[in-house]
Amino acid sequence: MTVSTILFDLDGTLLEMQTDPFVKSYLKEVGRHVGTQYDTEKLLSLIWEATKAMIVSKEPDKTNEQVFIEYFTSHSDWKREEVWRLFDSFYRDVFPTLSHLTYPSPWAKKIVEAAKSQGFRIAVATNPVFPREAIYHRLAWIGMTSDEFELVTVYEDMHYTKPNPGYFAEICEKLGVEPAECVMVGNHMQEDMVASKLGMKTFLVTNWLEDRGEPQYPVDQRGTLEELHQAIESGTGVFAR
Repeated sequence: MTVSTILFDLDGTLLEMQTDPFVKSYLKEVGRHVGTQYDTEKLLSLIWEATKAMIVSKEPDKTNEQVFIEYFTSHSDWKREEVWRLFDSFYRDVFPTLSHLTYPSPWAKKIVEAAKSQGFRIAVATNPVFPREAIYHRLAWIGMTSDEFELVTVYEDMHYTKPNPGYFAEICEKLGVEPAECVMVGNHMQEDMVASKLGMKTFLVTNWLEDRGEPQYPVDQRGTLEELHQAIESGTGVFAR
């Protein structure tokens, strides 16, 4: 089946960064923003546990947002409207300032433009454990907007997360494509290359490679961002049509 669609991971792929240091700094800034209004250690622990609840969830009738909220509120005596007001102000006022923790380069725009010029449909397949606002901010850091893609996965809309194959199946359903028509481009062996289980082709980006060791998945092609750009532009490898 001819490849028609490219799914791009964001963190560590289009947006050059190291995920673990970014998440640690992000949580630290959340704690700083909360200040003394709440038990910071307890709050951060609850955010982390609610995030893990999203990752292990297998409830197709609940969005990731719903899973997060249900876990958070059922394990806390805090009033949701008070805590969420702080979350909203954090994502509005503080999160945009965290771009210094990333290393955006011109490659993201070049790669996306090459994909469009070759007639590929494109989507951002970023792990939907963040609210829409946070993901859109990260797109802005590479000089792009959600309007430039057919789909950007966010926790308000998606029902699964990486590395659940159901996440990739849901993307295919939303786009109306078969997995065999797609190439998943990402830098994470376990979270991105798992797309191969559905029959998607895969391209492993090596600049900010992440690999926890197990499990391992088939990789159809690998290379740097520059080599990814060349492959898309020339229509070679997994991008041949």
